[in-house]
Amino acid sequence: MSKNFIFSSESVGEGHPDKVCDTISDYILDACLAQDRFSRVACETYAKCNLVVVGGEITTKAKLDFNAIARDAIRDIGYTHDDDVFHADKVLILNAITSQSPDIAQGVDARQAEGKETAEQGAGDQGLMFGYACNETPELMPAPIMYAHLLGRALTKVRKGGRVKWLRPDAKSQVSVRYVNDQPVEITNVVISTQHAQDAKHKTIKEYCIEEVIKKTLPREMLTKNTQYLINPTGRFVVGGPQGDTGLTGRKIIVDTYGGMGRHGGGAFSGKDPSKVDRSAAYMGRYVAKNIVAAGLATSAEIQFAYAIGYPDPVSVCVNTFGTGTVSDEQLERAVGEVFSFKPADIIKQLNLLRPIYAKTTNYGHFGKTDPDITWEKTDKVEALKKAIRPAKGATAAVMSTARAAAIARASL
Repeated sequence: MSKNFIFSSESVGEGHPDKVCDTISDYILDACLAQDRFSRVACETYAKCNLVVVGGEITTKAKLDFNAIARDAIRDIGYTHDDDVFHADKVLILNAITSQSPDIAQGVDARQAEGKETAEQGAGDQGLMFGYACNETPELMPAPIMYAHLLGRALTKVRKGGRVKWLRPDAKSQVSVRYVNDQPVEITNVVISTQHAQDAKHKTIKEYCIEEVIKKTLPREMLTKNTQYLINPTGRFVVGGPQGDTGLTGRKIIVDTYGGMGRHGGGAFSGKDPSKVDRSAAYMGRYVAKNIVAAGLATSAEIQFAYAIGYPDPVSVCVNTFGTGTVSDEQLERAVGEVFSFKPADIIKQLNLLRPIYAKTTNYGHFGKTDPDITWEKTDKVEALKKAIRPAKGATAAVMSTARAAAIARASL
């Protein structure tokens, strides 16, 4: 990619149909963990019009009314208006939840099983996960996605605070940022689409979103006279949420992560307990990448690792600093291996993941938040990483000298 470019990222509000489903799934996960911290949960939700289907595989000692939990989630989002087709008290809920497959369970459980190589807790599935961080914002996140999330949070705060009566739960935001020499310098375009009451005028919505949301939320120095604002560009957004579009858990994985700036392994997060490495290992990747950048070892960092189902150790670990590292990526990989463990059981322990904290992660990104329960945002391994780097320098020099000597020897043949 050129060093000078425009990059765009989007966010979606709590009332977006896919986020409604993510929220229901994470509410059910938290309810299970609150009663039984060892619950195995893979909860998927589908929503359309006045129908909600909750399915998946759950093995837990918790005694729960899944339908009531789903209604609570919808109510908390704000689908409670008399004219809502999708209404917390009126939706039809179908329950299609079964227990976890015993074949998967034996791979995850920390016990011996025929055909299983170790008695350690294994990964809940095969797959690859990425973690990413950069120094573009105080949260060490890419600027476009953080700005888009800020707008979504601002709209929700206004709506739930009751200050603007015409706002409704479904909303989307998108921010385009111009980069010069790989650094964000200005916002070129802002898009907000927000569901609204039928009697709200487009002019009122546009003026409010520009003056009271965008200009009071985004960094002032990033908005210029050339910034373009597109507010409800279709002109009307009354029909929204699952009435207007089908919702499904796990469809907003780029919104949930880095807005497209960092790569994604493909696995969704919501509704999955931390034995599922799709979620827990992606959190671990963010934890590692953020500590690398916070330590000043790179201005941007990405880590990828991959797993085989039922096996505890990752089958690969790769660090990429895109040429911004103060040491080589190979040195960083060695240091990361010394400081962090990527075994699923160790990830759960290091990040204290067997808690009902996941409803806090569902909306406006799983990364870049400051809540103390979001342990993967801590930068408590900075000094350990720096210390682990030091002994690697001499080793790297020795390896390079050996490689250089070998090259000279080959050239003389």
